Order: sequence, then C-alpha cells, then structure tokens
Amino acid sequence: MAYVCLLLSGAALLINGLATLGALPRRDAAVLSLVIGSLQLLLGITYLGNVRLDSTAPDADGGVQLLLSASGMFLFGLTYVYVGLDFLLGLGSRGLGWFCGMVAGCGLLLAAAWFPEDPLLAVLWLCWSYLWMLFFFSLALDYSRLSPLIGWSLVLASQATATVPALLGISGKWPEDPATAGGAAACIAALLLLAGGMARRDGRRNRRPAVVVSNEPLVGGGGSLIGKRGI
Repeated sequence: MAYVCLLLSGAALLINGLATLGALPRRDAAVLSLVIGSLQLLLGITYLGNVRLDSTAPDADGGVQLLLSASGMFLFGLTYVYVGLDFLLGLGSRGLGWFCGMVAGCGLLLAAAWFPEDPLLAVLWLCWSYLWMLFFFSLALDYSRLSPLIGWSLVLASQATATVPALLGISGKWPEDPATAGGAAACIAALLLLAGGMARRDGRRNRRPAVVVSNEPLVGGGGSLIGKRGI
C-alpha cells in the first residue's frame, strides 16, 4: 500500500506544481489533493489494521519499519487534505505553512531512520523535506517570490521521487544498494538545480518592463521618445 500511496503522490505533486506555475486552475489541484489525501489516509489506516490482524507479525525491527512506512503515508495524506481544504475554504495558508515546516522536520528524521536499511528511501525523504520546507518559507514566512521555484521543483521532482520509485516498488524491483541511492541523489539534485534555473528565468521574464505604445503625436519637430514609447 505504501507504493500505491507513492504513486498517488506523484500525480498530486505534478498537478499542484502545474497549478503553482499557473498552467492549471488552483481549484482543480485543490480538489485532486483532497481526494488523493483522503485515499492515502484511508490506505494508511487499512495498512495498520492489516498489520495488527496478521498472525505472522514481524519482529521488533520489522515493526519499526512498518510504523515508519505508515507515518510517511499519514504525513503525505494530511498534507494533501490540508492543501485542498486550505484553498477550497479560503483558510489563508499561514497555518498550512507552519504545518509544512513541522512535516519537513519529521521528514529529516524519517530520512535518518531509513538510511541504514533503505538508503534510496532516505534520499527521497530528504528531497520531500526540501519541498515541504519551501512551502514553509513561502506560506508561513510570506516569501511569495518562491512560487516559481516551488512550481518547477514540484513538476520536475514529482516523477523522479514518487512515480518512478512507486513503479519500481510495485514491480518488485526496488533497489536497496547504496550505489543506486547515490545515483538517485545526483539525479534529483540536478533536477532541483534545473528547477532553480527555470524559476530564475521566469523571474527575469516577469520583471522585464513592458513597452507601451502611445497614440499621441510626437512632441515637437525632433520627436520625443517619451511620447512614442512610454519610456
């Protein structure tokens, strides 16, 4: 079920990223976030229930890993539900920002906990913590200029950190060796740097002054540029 939740997260991250960039209506992204978050919470509850009813309960170490997996499912589910309700109810987003900051801290702890057993999952949690931290700065601390960076980061990281790993897990090909984790970390870092470059490009484009053409006649015989070009 954890891999199914991860697959759903890939869709939610992508749609929210496109909405942040203005390519989709935010209301569409909010509805999808609410639906996916609710499904993830339901899957998490079902997952824990099945573990408790399983007569072949794992040992203590396995039980810890199951709790860590469930924690991740609930953190993602609550985030998406909060994102959806925040927009649909017009809550103002500041509370959502502080919640994202708390989840970012939890993500760092989960990355540390997973690193000895599953280094790839630890790398993914580091990236997700970074994304949550961006939302914290943007929504809780009013750094609205981070919106282009958030949008591009969500779009580019959604498939690399959620969809592709989910498909690997569902097909039974989840890699657990440190070398693969290192390669994934390099690829994700490159994508996040690319997102930063795209955000800077958008920022320069938005700051570019518009040229206003005036219909008024030129002033004087020499023709003042102020009347013609508005600069």
